[in-house]
Amino acid sequence: MPANVPVLREALNHELARRQRGFGRGGRQLIEKDEADVIGGLRFGKTLGSPISLIVWNRDWDNWTERMDPWSAPDTLRPVTVPRPGHADLAGAQKYQQTDIRNILERASARETAVRVALGALARQFLEQLGIMIASHVVRIHVAQSAFQLAETTDLAAANERADASQVRCLDPDAEAQMIEHIKQAMHEKNTVGGVFELVVGGLPPGLGSHVQWDRKLDARIARAMMSIQAMKGVGVGLGFEAAARWGSQVHDAIYHDEARGFYRNTRGAGGIEGGMSNSEPLIVRVAMKPISTLMRPLDSVDLLTKEAVSAHIERSDVCAVPAASVIGEAVLALTLANAVLEKLGGDSLEEVRAHLRWVKEHAK
Repeated sequence: MPANVPVLREALNHELARRQRGFGRGGRQLIEKDEADVIGGLRFGKTLGSPISLIVWNRDWDNWTERMDPWSAPDTLRPVTVPRPGHADLAGAQKYQQTDIRNILERASARETAVRVALGALARQFLEQLGIMIASHVVRIHVAQSAFQLAETTDLAAANERADASQVRCLDPDAEAQMIEHIKQAMHEKNTVGGVFELVVGGLPPGLGSHVQWDRKLDARIARAMMSIQAMKGVGVGLGFEAAARWGSQVHDAIYHDEARGFYRNTRGAGGIEGGMSNSEPLIVRVAMKPISTLMRPLDSVDLLTKEAVSAHIERSDVCAVPAASVIGEAVLALTLANAVLEKLGGDSLEEVRAHLRWVKEHAK
């Protein structure tokens, strides 16, 4: 992180609070009230250019100190031996030769995203100093689909606030009501539901990422970041999978130019990335999340030790976490874009990065 970037504690903790919201969340959100303690890299509310260190404490830890003791097991310890279909349980136990699945499920938990959201909040505050804004909304839960076009919104910050005001972070009121009903149905049936969220970024300069090597492509790096979030199963940029069902003339964005705007497009098929590089248009990413693996009416499974056919293990869980996932998506996207910005622009201080950004934007016209 460059030096001299202003960081607001309130903005950092606000992102952590956003992650815990959403209709259909589980009991853990009633226990935790996440806040980040900064232990290095800031002084008087500004970055120093050195690494920034954060801690997000687990308030639920007091209930687990005995069962998760690093040195000795209690006499009453009951190991988890029944894997949940769709979770890391069985594959992890097989990979690491474990007979207690808790050694897998605790590490695989999406709880780790709390600190990624905190770190993403730092990256986001850096990007905002450069005029780069990130917003998200839920476009689908189960079969309920939103018709709202976030990429056409001129004020992404205001749109994000409106999304936060929704129980499911949906900007289409009709779809919002349907989504809530589907979650209620899942609760009643002891089931879970997934969905799709969309991320939109405005203000990106051209040339983030590169076409010259496969691992430098911006869309590839974004896809990897999104798939690193627990339960994500699909990523699309721009039209994404829909592009496969269209003619080329309906997919690619015609190029125009005027003196004030420079090069621009009137359509959003590419989603702001061409050839693995940003092209100055809004970046559009859609991510599909599967239903949560833990079901209160569990599926069939097999005991790891006895090989007996039994019902899957039940662990405290959510019914729907798509709204929270959209906030996590914003965070990992902010981290990915901050890295790409610094690779492109360089700079030891915010002032230096801003000067490089002005040069890039001017010469791109």
